[in-house]
Amino acid sequence: MEASRFNVFGHIYELRREGGAWRALAVGNDGKLGPAGFEVPSFVEDGELEEFLFDLFHESATPTNGDVRRIVR
Repeated sequence: MEASRFNVFGHIYELRREGGAWRALAVGNDGKLGPAGFEVPSFVEDGELEEFLFDLFHESATPTNGDVRRIVR
């Protein structure tokens, strides 16, 4: 299983590659994982995740949280 965490405009998500599909999880303030409420298509490659998340959530950008960053690989 391949997993990476991302800071998406101030929200933390973990994306796991399981079998050929992505599983998206929200990381809570307590570190617990829960459903993220969105799906990543299986054709999205690992190196495309930041761009995909930016495109999906760009309306959530603020002057202080204006980017998507991989925080754990």
